[in-house]
Amino acid sequence: MITAKRILSHLRRAVDTYGMIGEGDKIAVGLSAGKDSLTLLYGLSKLRSFYPKRFDLAAVTVDCGFDNVDFSGVAEFCQSLGVEYHIAKSNIKKVVFELRGEKNPCALCSKLRHGALNKAAKSFGCNKVALAHHLDDSAETIMLNLIYESRFGSFSPVTYLDRSGLVLIRPLLYAPEKEIRSFAKNQNLPVVKNPCPADKNTKREEVKALLSELSKKYKNFKYRIFAAIEKSEIDGYIDPEKRKQKR
Repeated sequence: MITAKRILSHLRRAVDTYGMIGEGDKIAVGLSAGKDSLTLLYGLSKLRSFYPKRFDLAAVTVDCGFDNVDFSGVAEFCQSLGVEYHIAKSNIKKVVFELRGEKNPCALCSKLRHGALNKAAKSFGCNKVALAHHLDDSAETIMLNLIYESRFGSFSPVTYLDRSGLVLIRPLLYAPEKEIRSFAKNQNLPVVKNPCPADKNTKREEVKALLSELSKKYKNFKYRIFAAIEKSEIDGYIDPEKRKQKR
């Protein structure tokens, strides 16, 4: 069983390695209400109670405009953690599926959601935004970029957003998805099913399936990809061996 201590271990390792949290930060957690973002919020809320640098949290859900999506359980969860909760209304569904009629909607939807999240974060006085990308996401992004863009790259652990002045952090960077899935199930987190009609029917899902098959043949395949990202020090990643030598 994956415990809160295990999740916190992954989270603090990323936070400390990449200096993700500073004194007095107010961090907006992008809360899609999936297993990953709920686990991230839980972990950060617990870290807040003992981390040497004081910081505050706000949880922000971008409502894309799909019908019959109930976030009441998420609101109760945030209240139980002592975290302020906000729902940012948007017309993303209308723009992506009705006005634009996107056949491959993920890229545009992601861009609009991040824009809405960042705007909300600024309005609530936050200086940082935390997203719930994990170790598997990093490996999948590398594969997506290799297959479709002929380049070796992933998202950065920490990114400064020039236009908004926000800093984007990914504290679950070292957490494998299987551990997050187990933790969310054991804790009975209030997961809300993704209402998007394109869910589970994307290029990322194809790559996820590919990596799953390769992992059956080659032990720790996803971990090896992630290790290669760190050793290559691309996109702001840090080689753990070099870090040890500096100590």
